[in-house]
This record gives sequence, C-alpha cells and structure tokens, in this order.
Amino acid sequence: MNAFTALFLTALAISTGVRLWLARRHVQHILAHRAAVPSAFATSISLEAHQKAADYSAARARFGVVHAVADALVLLLLTLGGLLQALNGLSASWFEAPLLQGTGLIALFVLLTSAVDLPFAYYRTFGIEARFGFNKMTPWMWLADTLKQGAVAAALGLPLVVAVLWLMGAMGEHWWLYVWVVWMVFSVFVMAVYPAFIAPLFNKFAPMQEGSLKARIEQLLAKCGFRSSGLFVMDGSRRSTHGNAYFTGFGKTKRIVFFDTLLSRLNESEIEAVLAHELGHFKLHHVLRRMAWTFAVSLAFLALLGWLQDAPWFIQGLGVSTPASDAMALLLFMLAVPVFTFLLHPLVAMYSRKHEYEADAYAARYSSARELVNALVKLYKDNASTLTPDPVHSAFYDSHPPARIRIERLQTHAS
Repeated sequence: MNAFTALFLTALAISTGVRLWLARRHVQHILAHRAAVPSAFATSISLEAHQKAADYSAARARFGVVHAVADALVLLLLTLGGLLQALNGLSASWFEAPLLQGTGLIALFVLLTSAVDLPFAYYRTFGIEARFGFNKMTPWMWLADTLKQGAVAAALGLPLVVAVLWLMGAMGEHWWLYVWVVWMVFSVFVMAVYPAFIAPLFNKFAPMQEGSLKARIEQLLAKCGFRSSGLFVMDGSRRSTHGNAYFTGFGKTKRIVFFDTLLSRLNESEIEAVLAHELGHFKLHHVLRRMAWTFAVSLAFLALLGWLQDAPWFIQGLGVSTPASDAMALLLFMLAVPVFTFLLHPLVAMYSRKHEYEADAYAARYSSARELVNALVKLYKDNASTLTPDPVHSAFYDSHPPARIRIERLQTHAS
C-alpha cells in the first residue's frame, strides 16, 4: 500500500462516516420535533402535514444511509478491487485503436454504474415517493424514461468522450486547456437545445392559455425587463404531485416553465411572487455567476488531472497498473475527486442559499413578500418539506435556506 492509497482510504472513511453521521443527526432532529408544528407555522400547517413531512424526510435520510454505504463499496470495488482494470482489459479485447479502447472503457463504466443505481432509483420512485403519495409513474413509464435518458446520454456523451480523449492524446501537455474550451461549448450547447429538443422527450409543454394569469405574468416580465421565448405549462402531474417552476434555455431559447401541479395549488398573486423570485435569479446574474464558477472550477480540476495523469503514485494508489490510458486516468480522477472534496459542500450550499435570499429580496421589490410567503408555505406542505431540518445536515446539503429562517426574512421585507 503506497501513501496515496492510505490517504484515499482515509478520505473515503471520513467522507462516508460524515455522511452517515449527518443522516443520523437529521433523523434524530426531525423526530425530536415531530410532535408539534413549529410556532411560526402553527396557523398554516396542520400537525398531520407536519408529521407527514417529518416521516418523509426521515425515510429519505435512512435511504441515503444505504446509498452512501453502497457508493463506498462500489468505489472500492472499481478502484482497489480491480474492477476498472478488468473493464479496461475487456475493452482492449474488443478494440485495437487506443481511442476506441478508451471510449469503450468509459462506456462500460457508465453502463455498470448505471445498472448498480437502477434498484436505488426504482425504490426511490416506487418505494418512498409512492408510499407518501407523490409518485404518479407506472413501471412502464419509469422504464421508458430510463431508456430515453440512456439514449440521450449516449447521443450527447459519446461524441464528447471521443473529442476529450482525442484532445488528451493529440494536444500535448496543455491538452486540458483545449478540453476546457470544448467542455464550455458543450455545456452552452446543451443549455440551448434542451428546451426544444430534449425536455419534450419526457414531458408535454403547452403554451400558457390567454387569461388574467398570463396577462399578470407578462406585466411582471415587462416591469422586470425580461424577455423569453414563451410561457409554458408542463404536465408534471403525469409523474409526480410535486410542484415547481423554472427557467430553461439560454439566450433567445430561454423560456419560463410552470408545472401544472403548481398552477393548480397557488392563486395568481402567489404564482406571480414565485415567478418574481425566479426572475430575481436571472436579473441578478446568478445563472451566469454559477456558470462562471463552474467553468473556473472545471479548469482547475482539468489542470490538476493534467498533472496527475502520468503520476504512478496516483494511478497505482487507486489500484490500477501503470502506464494507464488517458481514459483510465480520467475515470480515476472522477472517482477520487468527490471523496476529497466532500467536506467543501457547506461552502457550495452557503453560496446557493445567498442567491436564494437575494432572489427573495428581488421578489419582495417587484411583487409581494407576503404572497411569496403564502406560496412557500403551501409548497412546503404539498411537497412534504420538513420544517425542522438538522442545522448541520442542512448546512451540507440544502441549497435553499431552512423554512423558518427564510420566512422570517421575507416577513421582514413585507413589514
């Protein structure tokens, strides 16, 4: 065992241990506050709804424990257990060209890890989501979605993999700069084509009908100086009772999408407030900032991979014989990075929550803070979002602020 193997095992033990500890804290905190609705929500959420949210959140956290252990075991099998090495040998037996061998290795890796995740995804949908009344999917619909997702991933991912592996082999020691440019172009391309070509493969999108709601939304868009290619309603109720609204697309292709479940639960003033929050993300350049951060971090990681790819201590430390192919180095890096960066999650979550507070303040200026509070309370109830998350667990995982703190800030804006 070399020094990096010991470091990797230590980091894996710490990250997995922290995940299990956070889940345990979360469940205990939720159940300790299950008996009574928090005072801030006592008049708006019933005890029955509060307890359903507690049980739903606890079930998801317990399921997360099983998933965390499985993730750690699969990671060990792939690396120190020699499974990646075996997949590499299998790909080499099928193809002669190094580029095809690398592509085959990555394809086999994706197929294997996707197959391992299928039982978890199935149970998440037909176990937890169905038990709490959220799932509307049939097994055939779920299977069709899974196959379509795989087909889309292959159609988009395989050309990207071929391009990346070719650049790694052809562009010398600074290949990572070229890969970074390709990655940025690919990301923007996917954002641009997603609304018109990818999303309709899974859901139906109908233009919002003329009426008072559409007129109200168009007035808000004009007041905020926002242009879009249209307002659309998505048939989210075919798959789930969860409600949501979001922006999608890039540049001239951007559009606003409302789940039909959201429109059925909120009144017009509440829908306007929710949209004002989403507009805040766009007008305050949150989307562009996140893209910039993502591209900057990806550049740093690609440069790090460029330094590590030929380091024997890195390759051998993860259970693979040297010299390793570019595809093998890429996979090892992708597997190792999350282990060493897990403890940085609170920083990412804190940055995201900062944006949520700013978008709430924007919504309070251009719409109504009180109506946004009313909408959020309804969504917390309908989506069974716990009102009493463990603070430490929330700091690691929650991209949105805890309900109580968020409502208190909005009430300050309202007053």
